[in-house]
Amino acid sequence: MQPGSVPCLAACIITHNEADRIEACIRSVAFCDEILVVDSHSTDSTRDIAGALGARVIEKDWTGYRSQKEFAVRSSRYDWVLCLDADERVSEELRGEIERLRAGGFAGCAGWSIPRITDYFGRFLRHGNAYPDRLVRLFDRRHGGWVGREIHENTRIEGRVGRLRGHLLHYPYRSLTDHEQRMLRYAELMAESMHASGRRGRLASVILHSWWRFLRGYVLRLGFLDGWRGFVFAVVETHYVREKYLKLYLLGKGLGS
Repeated sequence: MQPGSVPCLAACIITHNEADRIEACIRSVAFCDEILVVDSHSTDSTRDIAGALGARVIEKDWTGYRSQKEFAVRSSRYDWVLCLDADERVSEELRGEIERLRAGGFAGCAGWSIPRITDYFGRFLRHGNAYPDRLVRLFDRRHGGWVGREIHENTRIEGRVGRLRGHLLHYPYRSLTDHEQRMLRYAELMAESMHASGRRGRLASVILHSWWRFLRGYVLRLGFLDGWRGFVFAVVETHYVREKYLKLYLLGKGLGS
C-alpha cells in the first residue's frame, strides 16, 4: 500500500450448495476490492452464481470449517480480509463502519469484532445465547487467522481488537428440521473432536450441561423476551448440548455414533 492510499479489502466466503443464499451474501460485500469464494464441490449452481457476480471462485476439497476458512484467508490477494459464511450478510450500518475504517487505513487495530444477529423464523433474536454473538471477522491476516477445532472455529488476533456496532445479519436455518439436523451433525463433530483431544464424558454432564445451557440462555440472558422463537431456539440448543455430551460419553465407552 502506498503512503496515503486506501488499503484493499477482500471478502472471503466458504460455500457448499448455497445457490439460494450466495447472491444476497455477495451483493452485501460488493464494496470489497475482491470477493473470494472457496467452494467444496457444490452440486447446485453456487459457483456459477458467484462467478456471474464477479467473485473469484476456487474449488477445494472439504477439510473442515477452520481449514476451509483459513485457506480462503491465505488465498486472498489482499491482507485485510472480511470473512463471511454464505448465510451471512453485511448490514448497511456495518458497511458504513467498515468503509470509514478503510478510509482511515484501518488504523489502530489489527482486527475488529462484529455483533452477529440471527434471523429465526422471520424475526431477529435479540436475547439469549444467540445475541450478541460477537465474532472477529475483519482483520489483517498478517496478525491473525482461523484457529481451534474444525467445528466451532474461531479467530486469533495478535494486537488490539476494536468493536464495531453494525450487525452481521445471519440467516442460518431454512426450517426447524434444518436447525435440528444441523445441531445433531455439530454435536457429533464436536464430540469426536473433544474425544480426540482427550476429553471424556460423564453421565452427569449430559444432564447438567444441557440444562445449564437452557437456564443461561432462556432465563439469565432473557431469551424468553424473544417469545416463542426464543423458547424453540433454547430447546433445540439444549438438545444439541445433551447430544454432544451423550456422544462423548459413548465414545469413551468405545461405542461409535
